[in-house]
Amino acid sequence: MKASEKSPVNFQWNDWYEAVGGRKIQIDEVDALLNKIYNDQYLRFHGEIAEKKTAFHSPEEAAELIKIKALEFGADMVGICRIEPTDIYKGREVAHTFAIAVGQKMLWRNFQVVPSQESAIECVRVYYTLGETVIKIAEFIRSLGYDCSIEHPIGDSDLLHIPIGLKAGFGELGRHGSIIHPVHGPLFRMGSVATSIPLACDTPIDAGIADFCDKCRACRIYCPANAIPDERSKSGGKDHLGNDRYMVDTGKCFPYFANHYYCSACLPVCVYNHKEWARDFEGHATTSFPLVVFENAPLPADTVAEDKKHFYPKNNRDKPVEIPAGKHHLDKTSKI
Repeated sequence: MKASEKSPVNFQWNDWYEAVGGRKIQIDEVDALLNKIYNDQYLRFHGEIAEKKTAFHSPEEAAELIKIKALEFGADMVGICRIEPTDIYKGREVAHTFAIAVGQKMLWRNFQVVPSQESAIECVRVYYTLGETVIKIAEFIRSLGYDCSIEHPIGDSDLLHIPIGLKAGFGELGRHGSIIHPVHGPLFRMGSVATSIPLACDTPIDAGIADFCDKCRACRIYCPANAIPDERSKSGGKDHLGNDRYMVDTGKCFPYFANHYYCSACLPVCVYNHKEWARDFEGHATTSFPLVVFENAPLPADTVAEDKKHFYPKNNRDKPVEIPAGKHHLDKTSKI
Protein backbone atom coordinates (compact mmCIF):
# COMPACT_ATOMS: atom_id res chain seq x y z
CA MET A 1 0.00 0.00 0.00
CA LYS A 2 1.39 3.38 -1.02
CA ALA A 3 1.07 6.58 0.95
CA SER A 4 -1.48 9.22 0.04
CA GLU A 5 -0.23 12.28 -1.81
CA LYS A 6 -1.72 14.26 1.07
CA SER A 7 0.43 12.47 3.64
CA PRO A 8 3.21 14.43 5.39
CA VAL A 9 6.87 13.55 4.95
CA ASN A 10 8.67 11.64 7.68
CA PHE A 11 10.25 13.99 10.21
CA GLN A 12 13.76 14.79 8.98
CA TRP A 13 15.69 14.95 12.24
CA ASN A 14 19.09 15.72 10.71
CA ASP A 15 17.73 18.58 8.61
CA TRP A 16 15.92 20.09 11.58
CA TYR A 17 18.99 19.83 13.82
CA GLU A 18 21.07 21.45 11.09
CA ALA A 19 18.50 24.27 10.90
CA VAL A 20 19.00 25.06 14.60
CA GLY A 21 22.78 24.74 14.62
CA GLY A 22 23.13 21.09 15.56
CA ARG A 23 22.17 18.77 18.41
CA LYS A 24 23.45 20.46 21.56
CA ILE A 25 21.95 18.29 24.30
CA GLN A 26 24.51 16.00 25.91
CA ILE A 27 23.19 13.56 28.54
CA ASP A 28 25.13 10.36 29.10
CA GLU A 29 22.04 8.30 30.00
CA VAL A 30 20.22 9.50 26.86
CA ASP A 31 23.20 8.78 24.62
CA ALA A 32 23.49 5.27 26.09
CA LEU A 33 19.80 4.57 25.46
CA LEU A 34 19.95 5.91 21.90
CA ASN A 35 22.99 3.75 21.24
CA LYS A 36 21.07 0.67 22.43
CA ILE A 37 18.08 1.61 20.23
CA TYR A 38 20.05 2.16 17.03
CA ASN A 39 22.78 -0.45 17.48
CA ASP A 40 20.84 -3.21 19.20
CA GLN A 41 17.08 -2.88 18.77
CA TYR A 42 17.25 -1.92 15.09
CA LEU A 43 19.24 -5.12 14.45
CA ARG A 44 16.38 -7.17 15.91
CA PHE A 45 13.59 -5.83 13.71
CA HIS A 46 13.53 -8.92 11.49
CA GLY A 47 13.31 -12.63 12.22
CA GLU A 48 12.30 -16.02 10.93
CA ILE A 49 8.62 -16.83 10.40
CA ALA A 50 7.35 -20.18 11.67
CA GLU A 51 6.48 -22.54 8.83
CA LYS A 52 3.15 -23.57 10.38
CA LYS A 53 0.46 -20.89 10.46
CA THR A 54 -1.77 -20.72 13.49
CA ALA A 55 -5.44 -20.84 12.46
CA PHE A 56 -7.87 -18.54 14.23
CA HIS A 57 -11.62 -19.08 14.41
CA SER A 58 -12.27 -15.36 13.95
CA PRO A 59 -10.58 -11.96 13.73
CA GLU A 60 -11.89 -11.30 17.25
CA GLU A 61 -10.02 -14.33 18.62
CA ALA A 62 -6.79 -13.25 16.93
CA ALA A 63 -7.13 -9.66 18.18
CA GLU A 64 -7.79 -10.77 21.75
CA LEU A 65 -4.67 -12.97 21.79
CA ILE A 66 -2.49 -10.20 20.35
CA LYS A 67 -3.77 -7.71 22.91
CA ILE A 68 -3.18 -10.07 25.84
CA LYS A 69 0.38 -10.63 24.69
CA ALA A 70 1.02 -6.93 24.09
CA LEU A 71 0.06 -6.17 27.69
CA GLU A 72 2.24 -9.03 28.91
CA PHE A 73 5.12 -7.57 26.92
CA GLY A 74 4.87 -4.19 28.66
CA ALA A 75 2.20 -2.16 26.85
CA ASP A 76 -0.09 -0.03 29.01
CA MET A 77 -2.59 0.34 26.17
CA VAL A 78 -3.16 -1.53 22.93
CA GLY A 79 -5.58 -1.12 20.03
CA ILE A 80 -5.94 -2.28 16.43
CA CYS A 81 -6.92 -0.48 13.26
CA ARG A 82 -6.88 -0.95 9.50
CA ILE A 83 -4.06 0.90 7.75
CA GLU A 84 -5.07 3.51 5.16
CA PRO A 85 -2.88 5.45 2.69
CA THR A 86 -3.19 8.59 4.86
CA ASP A 87 -1.57 6.67 7.75
CA ILE A 88 1.65 6.22 5.74
CA TYR A 89 4.38 8.84 5.39
CA LYS A 90 4.71 10.37 1.92
CA GLY A 91 6.87 8.30 -0.38
CA ARG A 92 6.66 5.19 1.80
CA GLU A 93 4.89 1.87 1.31
CA VAL A 94 3.50 -0.67 3.77
CA ALA A 95 3.02 -4.32 2.89
CA HIS A 96 0.46 -5.07 5.60
CA THR A 97 -3.21 -4.37 6.31
CA PHE A 98 -3.53 -3.88 10.07
CA ALA A 99 -1.64 -1.88 12.69
CA ILE A 100 -1.35 -3.03 16.29
CA ALA A 101 -0.89 0.22 18.20
CA VAL A 102 0.73 0.14 21.63
CA GLY A 103 1.42 2.82 24.20
CA GLN A 104 3.50 2.98 27.34
CA LYS A 105 3.20 5.53 30.14
CA MET A 106 6.02 7.79 31.22
CA LEU A 107 6.64 8.22 34.95
CA TRP A 108 5.05 11.33 36.44
CA ARG A 109 7.82 11.55 39.06
CA ASN A 110 10.32 12.44 36.32
CA PHE A 111 8.27 15.39 35.04
CA GLN A 112 8.23 17.45 38.23
CA VAL A 113 10.41 20.04 36.51
CA VAL A 114 10.24 20.58 32.75
CA PRO A 115 12.28 20.90 30.67
CA SER A 116 14.86 19.00 32.72
CA GLN A 117 17.47 16.32 32.49
CA GLU A 118 15.13 13.93 34.29
CA SER A 119 12.27 14.47 31.84
CA ALA A 120 14.62 14.07 28.85
CA ILE A 121 15.93 10.75 30.18
CA GLU A 122 12.39 9.53 30.88
CA CYS A 123 11.24 10.27 27.33
CA VAL A 124 14.09 8.27 25.80
CA ARG A 125 13.83 5.52 28.43
CA VAL A 126 10.26 4.83 27.33
CA TYR A 127 11.26 4.95 23.68
CA TYR A 128 13.66 2.13 24.54
CA THR A 129 11.34 0.03 26.73
CA LEU A 130 8.46 0.42 24.27
CA GLY A 131 10.87 -0.57 21.53
CA GLU A 132 11.42 -3.83 23.40
CA THR A 133 7.64 -4.28 23.56
CA VAL A 134 7.09 -3.92 19.80
CA ILE A 135 10.02 -6.27 19.10
CA LYS A 136 8.48 -8.92 21.39
CA ILE A 137 5.07 -8.51 19.71
CA ALA A 138 6.71 -8.97 16.31
CA GLU A 139 8.55 -12.07 17.50
CA PHE A 140 5.28 -13.51 18.80
CA ILE A 141 3.46 -12.83 15.52
CA ARG A 142 6.23 -14.55 13.56
CA SER A 143 5.99 -17.53 15.92
CA LEU A 144 2.35 -17.82 14.81
CA GLY A 145 3.49 -18.15 11.20
CA TYR A 146 2.71 -14.58 10.03
CA ASP A 147 4.87 -11.79 8.69
CA CYS A 148 4.94 -8.33 10.26
CA SER A 149 6.97 -5.12 10.38
CA ILE A 150 8.02 -2.99 13.35
CA GLU A 151 7.18 0.69 13.59
CA HIS A 152 9.53 1.79 16.36
CA PRO A 153 8.39 4.65 18.64
CA ILE A 154 11.49 6.62 17.67
CA GLY A 155 13.25 6.78 14.35
CA ASP A 156 12.51 6.16 10.71
CA SER A 157 9.03 4.61 10.73
CA ASP A 158 6.65 4.24 7.78
CA LEU A 159 3.43 4.75 9.75
CA LEU A 160 2.23 7.92 11.47
CA HIS A 161 1.80 6.99 15.13
CA ILE A 162 -0.84 9.59 16.01
CA PRO A 163 -3.40 8.77 13.26
CA ILE A 164 -2.93 5.08 14.03
CA GLY A 165 -3.43 5.71 17.76
CA LEU A 166 -6.58 7.77 17.17
CA LYS A 167 -8.15 5.08 14.98
CA ALA A 168 -7.16 2.40 17.51
CA GLY A 169 -9.17 4.20 20.21
CA PHE A 170 -6.36 5.68 22.31
CA GLY A 171 -8.09 9.02 22.80
CA GLU A 172 -8.47 12.39 21.13
CA LEU A 173 -6.07 14.91 19.66
CA GLY A 174 -5.16 17.66 22.11
CA ARG A 175 -4.36 21.32 21.56
CA HIS A 176 -0.66 20.41 21.95
CA GLY A 177 -0.82 17.99 19.00
CA SER A 178 -0.52 14.80 21.07
CA ILE A 179 -3.20 12.23 21.91
CA ILE A 180 -4.92 12.58 25.28
CA HIS A 181 -6.04 9.21 26.62
CA PRO A 182 -9.24 9.36 28.73
CA VAL A 183 -7.52 7.43 31.57
CA HIS A 184 -3.77 7.83 31.04
CA GLY A 185 -3.76 11.47 29.91
CA PRO A 186 -1.12 12.55 27.35
CA LEU A 187 2.05 11.41 29.14
CA PHE A 188 2.76 8.30 27.06
CA ARG A 189 4.64 7.21 23.95
CA MET A 190 3.41 5.11 21.02
CA GLY A 191 4.72 2.50 18.63
CA SER A 192 3.09 -0.14 16.43
CA VAL A 193 3.48 -3.42 14.58
CA ALA A 194 1.98 -3.86 11.10
CA THR A 195 0.69 -7.28 10.04
CA SER A 196 -1.82 -8.91 7.71
CA ILE A 197 -3.35 -11.32 10.23
CA PRO A 198 -7.13 -10.75 9.93
CA LEU A 199 -7.85 -8.78 13.12
CA ALA A 200 -10.95 -7.21 14.64
CA CYS A 201 -10.44 -3.46 14.74
CA ASP A 202 -11.11 -0.95 17.48
CA THR A 203 -12.87 2.33 16.79
CA PRO A 204 -12.06 6.00 17.43
CA ILE A 205 -13.59 7.45 20.59
CA ASP A 206 -15.39 10.66 21.48
CA ALA A 207 -14.90 11.18 25.22
CA GLY A 208 -15.43 14.95 25.19
CA ILE A 209 -11.69 15.63 25.25
CA ALA A 210 -11.77 17.85 22.14
CA ASP A 211 -14.46 20.01 23.75
CA PHE A 212 -12.36 20.21 26.91
CA CYS A 213 -9.32 21.34 24.88
CA ASP A 214 -11.36 24.14 23.33
CA LYS A 215 -11.90 25.57 26.81
CA CYS A 216 -8.57 24.74 28.44
CA ARG A 217 -5.41 26.60 27.48
CA ALA A 218 -2.92 25.10 29.95
CA CYS A 219 -0.48 23.83 27.32
CA ARG A 220 -0.80 27.10 25.42
CA ILE A 221 -0.08 29.14 28.56
CA TYR A 222 2.84 26.99 29.71
CA CYS A 223 4.56 26.49 26.34
CA PRO A 224 8.01 28.12 26.81
CA ALA A 225 8.40 28.40 23.04
CA ASN A 226 5.01 30.11 22.56
CA ALA A 227 4.36 27.60 19.75
CA ILE A 228 0.88 26.29 20.64
CA PRO A 229 -2.10 28.03 19.00
CA ASP A 230 -5.05 29.90 20.43
CA GLU A 231 -7.37 28.61 17.72
CA ARG A 232 -7.84 25.54 15.56
CA SER A 233 -6.25 25.71 12.12
CA LYS A 234 -8.50 25.63 9.06
CA SER A 235 -5.45 24.69 6.96
CA GLY A 236 -4.28 21.77 9.08
CA GLY A 237 -6.85 19.16 8.12
CA LYS A 238 -9.43 17.43 10.29
CA ASP A 239 -9.10 15.17 13.31
CA HIS A 240 -10.96 11.84 13.53
CA LEU A 241 -14.06 13.62 14.85
CA GLY A 242 -14.18 16.08 11.96
CA ASN A 243 -12.82 19.05 13.93
CA ASP A 244 -10.21 21.42 12.49
CA ARG A 245 -6.92 20.39 14.06
CA TYR A 246 -4.81 22.43 16.43
CA MET A 247 -1.40 22.82 14.74
CA VAL A 248 1.79 23.49 16.69
CA ASP A 249 4.32 25.86 15.12
CA THR A 250 7.22 23.45 14.58
CA GLY A 251 9.46 26.33 13.52
CA LYS A 252 9.21 27.66 17.07
CA CYS A 253 8.79 24.36 18.92
CA PHE A 254 11.82 22.50 17.55
CA PRO A 255 14.48 25.13 18.36
CA TYR A 256 13.33 25.14 21.98
CA PHE A 257 13.07 21.34 22.00
CA ALA A 258 16.60 21.02 20.61
CA ASN A 259 18.13 23.44 23.10
CA HIS A 260 16.23 22.65 26.30
CA TYR A 261 16.20 18.95 27.17
CA TYR A 262 13.66 17.96 24.48
CA CYS A 263 11.16 20.24 26.33
CA SER A 264 7.87 18.20 26.53
CA ALA A 265 6.39 20.84 28.87
CA CYS A 266 3.04 20.65 27.07
CA LEU A 267 2.45 17.06 28.22
CA PRO A 268 2.75 17.22 32.03
CA VAL A 269 0.91 20.56 32.24
CA CYS A 270 -2.14 19.06 30.49
CA VAL A 271 -4.92 19.09 33.07
CA TYR A 272 -7.39 16.65 31.51
CA ASN A 273 -8.24 14.20 34.32
CA HIS A 274 -5.03 15.49 35.87
CA LYS A 275 -5.61 14.07 39.35
CA GLU A 276 -6.21 10.62 37.85
CA TRP A 277 -3.10 10.16 35.73
CA ALA A 278 -0.67 12.65 37.25
CA ARG A 279 0.03 10.60 40.35
CA ASP A 280 2.84 8.35 41.41
CA PHE A 281 1.43 5.01 42.45
CA GLU A 282 4.69 3.65 43.88
CA GLY A 283 4.98 5.93 46.89
CA HIS A 284 7.26 8.64 45.49
CA ALA A 285 6.51 12.17 46.66
CA THR A 286 5.32 14.27 43.73
CA THR A 287 3.61 17.60 43.15
CA SER A 288 0.22 17.99 41.51
CA PHE A 289 1.59 20.32 38.83
CA PRO A 290 5.10 20.58 37.36
CA LEU A 291 7.40 23.55 37.65
CA VAL A 292 7.95 24.87 34.12
CA VAL A 293 11.32 26.45 33.39
CA PHE A 294 11.01 29.42 31.04
CA GLU A 295 14.28 30.20 29.25
CA ASN A 296 14.77 32.68 26.43
CA ALA A 297 13.30 31.08 23.32
CA PRO A 298 15.64 30.73 20.31
CA LEU A 299 14.68 32.40 17.06
CA PRO A 300 12.24 30.41 14.90
CA ALA A 301 13.78 28.03 12.37
CA ASP A 302 11.98 27.76 9.04
CA THR A 303 14.91 26.95 6.76
CA VAL A 304 14.28 23.22 6.26
CA ALA A 305 13.44 22.67 2.58
CA GLU A 306 9.71 22.62 1.85
CA ASP A 307 9.80 19.09 0.46
CA LYS A 308 11.44 17.85 3.67
CA LYS A 309 9.01 19.21 6.24
CA HIS A 310 5.34 19.02 7.09
CA PHE A 311 2.97 21.96 7.00
CA TYR A 312 2.80 24.07 10.16
CA PRO A 313 1.32 27.50 10.81
CA LYS A 314 3.43 30.35 12.16
CA ASN A 315 1.72 30.81 15.51
CA ASN A 316 2.13 33.83 17.78
CA ARG A 317 5.12 35.12 15.82
CA ASP A 318 4.25 38.67 16.81
CA LYS A 319 3.57 37.84 20.47
CA PRO A 320 6.27 37.71 23.15
CA VAL A 321 6.36 34.83 25.61
CA GLU A 322 4.44 35.73 28.74
CA ILE A 323 5.66 33.89 31.83
CA PRO A 324 2.64 32.78 33.90
CA ALA A 325 2.30 33.95 37.49
CA GLY A 326 4.25 31.74 39.85
CA LYS A 327 6.48 30.33 37.11
CA HIS A 328 9.89 31.89 36.61
CA HIS A 329 13.39 31.48 35.32
CA LEU A 330 15.37 29.16 37.56
CA ASP A 331 19.04 29.26 38.39
CA LYS A 332 20.65 26.34 36.62
CA THR A 333 21.63 23.38 38.77
CA SER A 334 23.24 20.10 37.91
CA LYS A 335 19.81 18.64 37.25
CA ILE A 336 18.23 21.35 35.12
